[in-house]
Amino acid sequence: MKAREVQELREGSPQELVVKLNDLKAELFNLRFQLATGQLENPMRIKEVKKSIAQIKTIIREEELKAFRQ
Repeated sequence: MKAREVQELREGSPQELVVKLNDLKAELFNLRFQLATGQLENPMRIKEVKKSIAQIKTIIREEELKAFRQ
């Protein structure tokens, strides 16, 4: 995910983050399934999706901490 995309996620609503997170988790499941069946064309996509999931989880956690401190 590019820096611009991460910034857009930070500006979005928490509901959008959860939806995006669920989409990425579903994509990761499908990629792992393709890997197991030998149909995966781009193995690096798994790494990219896992990184995007971590970035979104980090943003969600930052928002939780920000709300907690207020």
